[in-house]
Amino acid sequence: MRHAFILLLILGLAGLTSACAKGRLPGGAPVREEVLKQSSDETPEFAVYEVSRAFLPTVSQWPVPTSEPRQSWIGASQGPKTQIIQPGDRLDIRIWDSSDNSLLTTAEQKETRLEQVKVSSSGTIFMPYVGEITVAGQTPEMARSDLQQSLEVIVPSAQVQLNMSEGRANSVDLVGGVSAPGSYPMPDRNYTVLSLLAAGGGVKDSLRNPQIRLMRGSAIYGTSVETLLKSPRLDTRLRGGDRVFVEEDSRYFLSFGAAGSEDLHRFTKDEISAMDAVSIMGGVNDGKADPQGLLILREYPASAVLPGVRGPRQERVVFTLNLTSADGLFSARKFQIEPGDLVVATESPINDTLTIANIVGNFFGVFSRASNAF
Repeated sequence: MRHAFILLLILGLAGLTSACAKGRLPGGAPVREEVLKQSSDETPEFAVYEVSRAFLPTVSQWPVPTSEPRQSWIGASQGPKTQIIQPGDRLDIRIWDSSDNSLLTTAEQKETRLEQVKVSSSGTIFMPYVGEITVAGQTPEMARSDLQQSLEVIVPSAQVQLNMSEGRANSVDLVGGVSAPGSYPMPDRNYTVLSLLAAGGGVKDSLRNPQIRLMRGSAIYGTSVETLLKSPRLDTRLRGGDRVFVEEDSRYFLSFGAAGSEDLHRFTKDEISAMDAVSIMGGVNDGKADPQGLLILREYPASAVLPGVRGPRQERVVFTLNLTSADGLFSARKFQIEPGDLVVATESPINDTLTIANIVGNFFGVFSRASNAF
């Protein structure tokens, strides 16, 4: 009986040793060598690059991995501080006349009012005794002067006062992402994006790395609120009919393996470095992770590997980072994470060795107790 039990233990240990020789023990994260072993094939399906100080200038010249074009933005420019009358605007006109036999006023009332006169699609308004007068394209002061000159032909003592209310052509829409969305009139032609955001009560605090989108005609321009606040030269001037909205940054990267968390992580700022990504995903597991085996998996479009294009050797690329060296740590702070990247914290192979050692130790403990029992 004793010999049979010992034989079973020996066979079990031999089977475990054989299994370990053929592969590795079950674990929660891959080992670096497992992920990269196919890179030595004659026709590898991916390329491997070690991130270092010497490599950073090379990768910075590669094409953008995403197929979506990056949105541009319009720089700031100085515009006139006066408004221009456009079709759809409304004018409040007051005409003063002190004459006793005035055509426009009475003896008791020395003024007459024309309120909310809408500028037609052709840019004109109708004035009694004068007819159609073109006001579109003029400043309110220029239009007032033209109206008065036209009236002086029939009412020499007339004085004109004019106020303008902006219509659609002199308004912009603040669609969302702020406390008070709505349509806002432009007080002048120097009205900027930041002024509009302030009028709308500011950006919502709940948005992570909020992004500004400006829709002008069929084009969409974009930048982040952070960039706009840091660079006043980008506070672009708005035009009538523009639509502006603020949205949360939709870019993300994934974490996997012996990381603090295996999850989808949104970008918290415009640029995320590899070291930022490690921090965002909660670091690496101190008891499991291989600090020499942080991997970043990325896919490039087919256009990035065409002849004559400075880019990677394969569409699928694995970047390796060594967080145990000074060069690796500094380079990790400079290497930029791209949207859709997969950050893998590999597991240290020493864990399998320790596991096998524990199993063997337990085996001999069982063997010793079994011997004593028999």
